[in-house]
Amino acid sequence: MSKSAQDLYDEGNGMVAIGDLNSAAEKYKESIEVDPEFFDGWHALGMALMKSGNLKEAIGAALMATDLRPNDQLAWTSLSQIYMKNGQIKEAEAAKSNATILGIGGKLK
Repeated sequence: MSKSAQDLYDEGNGMVAIGDLNSAAEKYKESIEVDPEFFDGWHALGMALMKSGNLKEAIGAALMATDLRPNDQLAWTSLSQIYMKNGQIKEAEAAKSNATILGIGGKLK
């Protein structure tokens, strides 16, 4: 029996809990292969990749999360953090502005 995106995501979270970010990222990648529109998988993948230093791939995953849920404040905050860590200050500020708009009750799309 094949695993669901949620099952793979949960396994990835278990890997994060024991500090194995590379294995976590692999589980998150598997989760989005099962369901390419699985927001939680994309978001977690972005964060795991950021924490393991794979910033370009992390940005791609975080952008997918914001595409899937353009009005998710956490997705924009995470994208801002990744951009900042990658030295992309202008992009980080734009993502932070989107998070702020959502934080005060606004909508982006």
